[in-house]
This record gives sequence, structure tokens and C-alpha cells, in this order.
Amino acid sequence: MKVLVADGNAADLQYCEAYLKEWGFEVVAVTDGNAAYDLLLESDGPMLAILDWSLPGMDAMAICRAIRKAMKTRYVYFIVVTTHKETEFAVAAINAGADDFIAKPFDADELRVRVRAGQRICELEQGLRLKGTHDTMTGAYHRGAIMDFLQKELARHEREQCAMAVIFADLDHFKKLNNDYGNLAGDVVLREVAHRVGSTVRPYDWVGRYGGAQLLIVLPACEVGTAIEVAERIRETVAERPIMTDAGQVGVTISIGVLCLREQDFPTLGEVIQGADKALYRAKQAGRNRVEVASDTASAVV
Repeated sequence: MKVLVADGNAADLQYCEAYLKEWGFEVVAVTDGNAAYDLLLESDGPMLAILDWSLPGMDAMAICRAIRKAMKTRYVYFIVVTTHKETEFAVAAINAGADDFIAKPFDADELRVRVRAGQRICELEQGLRLKGTHDTMTGAYHRGAIMDFLQKELARHEREQCAMAVIFADLDHFKKLNNDYGNLAGDVVLREVAHRVGSTVRPYDWVGRYGGAQLLIVLPACEVGTAIEVAERIRETVAERPIMTDAGQVGVTISIGVLCLREQDFPTLGEVIQGADKALYRAKQAGRNRVEVASDTASAVV
């Protein structure tokens, strides 16, 4: 688990960092509040943060308030550390959005207990969030969540006039696979394909199960050339080796349709889905295990 430690005092920072690493945590250490805030906003930012009250730049209270307001996709557990021992400081920290409060000086045992408690809460909260947004079969985002991400990215695309792309990917001959190997083997294949796709796309792309054996992938800030490269990489990764199931090895391929939006393109959500789906249909008709780009973006490819 990744933990952020932010303290302007070098000795206190090293003390906390050393113990956290000894306990098996991945530690990110910074000396000012602005750097701490930026790290916490990253998509893979720390889930637990230990902040000194009097940080240079943004102080701990400002960070807590700002992150609570800005962060909607995950929860950050805040432990505020200060030389102040008065009750009113603890109350102020909790009111600002902190989860726990430790007065300096503190010993290693106390720190470990507080951090372990925070870790348990973070893991529980993360599990609950996954259940609310992810497909239980594949581990990818469920249809409602991925459509919500697509809608938000379309709004950002229109607002900022930045290129983006959408991919529809569908397993080839999935019904026959289920008939030949059984539904349990089909489930294993779906999970593994979703895992391979998720490990292939960029860290800030969104992968969701649209329905059946079909995945919807949203690629923010993505030009045509990059979108095609990502799609080809997905196709190659899925097909490169068979998937092991209890019924034996299963070779799989995937057909892909790509819709790319240039800065001046402002389609509706329905038009985006329809365009990507038509490209996927052409990939199926052309023999499967291939990538097709929506015809209305052909001028952007050349």
C-alpha cells in the first residue's frame, strides 16, 4: 500500500519514512503541502497520507479540505501530526476532513497502530467502491460506470476541444466457445481477456464491460494514430497465447471497432456508440481478429 508522508522537518520526515518502509509500505515523502496535494490528486495516488500540521505551501488543513472536495473516485485516509496537544487542534483537524490526529512526539508503536487502522479502513472502502462500480465477472467497470465515464469524457472533449477515442472490442465466436468448453470456461476466458486488455491500455484509459463478451474502452486525449496503436496492441495481446481453463487451453481472438473524435467533432453519446459499433461490425464481417476504424474518421487517418 502506498503512503504519503509530508513534513517540513527533515528529521521527522526521515523517522516516519524509515518505520513505514520497515513495516512494508511503499512510501512517497515530500517536504511541502503543494507537492503533497498534487500527488494525492494523481489517479494512482496514495490512499493514506500522514501530514504535518504546519506544512510549507498548503498546510494540512487546506489539503484535507481541498482533497475532500475534489476527490470523488477514491477515499484518502488522513492522519494529521502536530506538536499541538490541545483538544481544539484535534477538533479542527477532524472538522477539516482528517480521519486521525497524533500529537508530537509520538513513538513508533503508536504510529504503527494508527497507520494499520487507516490501512484497514482504506481497504474496506476500496472494496465497497469496487462493488459499486465494477463488473463482478470481469473486474472491469460495469456498464453504468463505463457509460458515465464516456459521458464525462465527451463533455470534457467538447469543453476543451481535445481529441479522444472510443473502442468497442468483442470476443470472436464466444457462443461457440461456451458450447465447446462450457460456461465456466467461458467465464475464465472473459476474466482473463478483461485483465489482458486492462494491462495493455494506458493508465488513464477506462475499460468497462458493455455487455456479454463486449468491452468498451474510453481513451481520453487520444489522437487517431495512438488509438489505432492501442487497439492493435489489445488485439495482439489477447491472441498471443491461449487461456488456461479447467476444460483445457482455449485460443481466443478479439475484433475491434475504433471511433476517433477530432477537436471539431461533437457527436452525441448515441452517435458515438453507434459509430464504434458499426466499426466493430465491419471487423467481424471482414474476418474477425482485426481492427476497423469508423468510416467517418477516415479523413483524420490520412
